Amino acid sequence: MSVHNGELLFVKSVKDGIPNRDPLQDSDARRLFPEEDGRISLSDVSIKRDVRDYVLEAEPNGGVSQRNYIFVQGKVNDKGKLLGRGSLAEWIAEQADKKNEAKENMKSVLLSHSFDARAFGIVYSVKSTSFHLTGPVQFGWAHSLHPVDSQYIQGTVVMPSTDAKDGEDGKSQGTIWTSYIVPFAVFAMPGVINAKNAEQTGMTVDDQELLLKGLWQGTQHRQARGRGQQQPLMLVHVEYKDPFFRIGYLEDLITLQPGETAWREGGRRPSSLKDITLDVSELVRTLEQYKEKIERCRIWVHPSLRVESDITPYLQPLW
Repeated sequence: MSVHNGELLFVKSVKDGIPNRDPLQDSDARRLFPEEDGRISLSDVSIKRDVRDYVLEAEPNGGVSQRNYIFVQGKVNDKGKLLGRGSLAEWIAEQADKKNEAKENMKSVLLSHSFDARAFGIVYSVKSTSFHLTGPVQFGWAHSLHPVDSQYIQGTVVMPSTDAKDGEDGKSQGTIWTSYIVPFAVFAMPGVINAKNAEQTGMTVDDQELLLKGLWQGTQHRQARGRGQQQPLMLVHVEYKDPFFRIGYLEDLITLQPGETAWREGGRRPSSLKDITLDVSELVRTLEQYKEKIERCRIWVHPSLRVESDITPYLQPLW
C-alpha cells in the first residue's frame, strides 16, 4: 500500500513559554506579521524537532526493523564532540550492519534506515559524495489563531555562578535571569504529504503513521521550562485519490471563537482552553464538497478542546 497525496492540519497550544524563539529579537516570540496584527509564529524546524526527538525515544536503535534511525540529531562522540553529516551517516550504516554497502551507495543506506530522511528529505555532501532529496512531508509556519502579548520577566538563581578559588572570594549571590514568555497561545500549522516525493524517498504508510503519532506524542514529550507546557489539540489528515489534487490552506478553514472582534477590538486575550472554541464548520463543509476526491479523512481531538461542528464521521481514538 503506497502513501497517498495528502494534507495535514495540526493545532496545538502552549502555556507559559515560547516553543520557538527569535534570536534576532532577544529570544522573544517570532512575529512574521506586523506588530499591530498581534499574531506570533513557530517555524517548521521546531515541529520537525518534536517528531525527530519522539522517534529517537520511541524507536531506540532504529526500532525492531532498524529503519527508524534519525539522521539529523545532536549526537556526540567519545570526546564529547558533535558528529557531522559524514560521521552520523557512517554511524547509522554501522548500526544497521551496512558499512560495506554504504561505501558504494550511502544514499540507499540512509533512505533504508533513516526515518527523517524518508519523511523530511535529506541534504548530504561529504567529500566526493553528495545528493539532495526533497522530503514528501513539508510543513508551513504555524501561526497563532489570535493576537498574543509576550511578557518580559526576570528572576534569580540562588546558586552562585562561580566558586571561591585560591583564597579569593567567589560570588556571594545568585544570578539574575531574564526571559520572554507567552501566557497562552493556540497555533495552527499546515502541512502536505507529496505522494510522488514519497516514491522517491521510499516513505511508507508505516512511516506516515509514525509521523502522525510523532506529531501528537512528540509535542507532549519534548518539554522544557522555556518551551512552556504544550498540548496537541487537533490533528487532521486528509488523503486524496488524485496524486495531483489537494484542497489547500486547510488552516484558513478553521477559526477560534469568540472571534476576531473580541481578540482585537475588545482587548481580550484567551488564557486557557476554557476561553475558546474551535469552529471547524467551514472545514467540514469543504470536506463534504470534495468527498469524491478524498480517499480518507481522519481527525484526532484532545478531549479538553471544545469543537463547533460535527466531526464524528472522521474522529479517531487518541494514541
